[in-house]
Amino acid sequence: MKKRFLGESGLEVSALGLGTMNMTGPYGPPQDPREMVALLRSAVERGVTFFDTAEAYGPLENEKLLGEAFAGIRDDVVIATKFGMDIDVETGEQVGGLNSRPEHIRLATEAMLKRLRTDHIDLLYQHRVDPDVPIEEVAGTVGELIAEGKVRHFGLSEAGVGTIRRAHAVQPVTALQSEYSLWYREPEVEILPTLEELGIGFVPFSPLGAGFLTGKIDATTLLDESDFRNSVPRFAAEFREANLALVDLVREVGDRKGATPAQIALGWLLAQKPWIVPIPGTTKLHRLEENLGGADVTFTAGELAEIDAAASKLRLAGDRMPKSFLDLTGG
Repeated sequence: MKKRFLGESGLEVSALGLGTMNMTGPYGPPQDPREMVALLRSAVERGVTFFDTAEAYGPLENEKLLGEAFAGIRDDVVIATKFGMDIDVETGEQVGGLNSRPEHIRLATEAMLKRLRTDHIDLLYQHRVDPDVPIEEVAGTVGELIAEGKVRHFGLSEAGVGTIRRAHAVQPVTALQSEYSLWYREPEVEILPTLEELGIGFVPFSPLGAGFLTGKIDATTLLDESDFRNSVPRFAAEFREANLALVDLVREVGDRKGATPAQIALGWLLAQKPWIVPIPGTTKLHRLEENLGGADVTFTAGELAEIDAAASKLRLAGDRMPKSFLDLTGG
């Protein structure tokens, strides 16, 4: 597996990471923990070094999976996790909305270290911007945790340009994690130029459009009733048909290059900037192996221009997330 640096931070990771959220939901019921531990170890064997989790996934259970899977090989992996939700650190009960107060960050971090069975967190993100806590206080608190050796790098998730600049001025931001894919290209407008200017890496979540760009979902696909995507507007029946035009485009490109739609979507992201590290999620070994093949897909400048030209003619429909999610994004 090829390696990349997240911006100018010096943090080196595999070119493709692994998003672990769905191992404990929400795209259907939680998976068998033993199978997920085996999958995580299989990812390491295949060269993946970058793993993304959060206290909110499960809640708490996702971090425990990683703690078990990486016991004995902790130094071989880079673990990114997230604070910022108002969660009881012992029970996982959601007791409020957002909470990035300094005392809660410290409490959450200590609990994360125990669940992950480690003495440090490689990359600690603020999960969502908390409008009630100045980002300077958040950055300063994480900076203190870095000075204490409990955290090595600071990250933000779904933050806007203004927030990124203010945080970075207090404690250098190593990476921003936000949604980015052929299906959602808004970060190209302001986010990517800002990250390049500041030397910050970018970690796209949902690089496969929550599975849509794999080509495995069509207008007739029925999702499990517990699947989060049932509440996502762009997956609604009235929008899905229009959005399949993008899948057709990705499939056509894949047919020409001998690659699957998922591999084309991931290869396209990797081709955008050398400091972009997508984190596709999966709970199946064969999908993991397919996704990792995306790191070997390359494009000429002409091919990228053709994809952009074709994609620009499409009229995609539906919001990328429910309004309740979008309301949590930072400006």
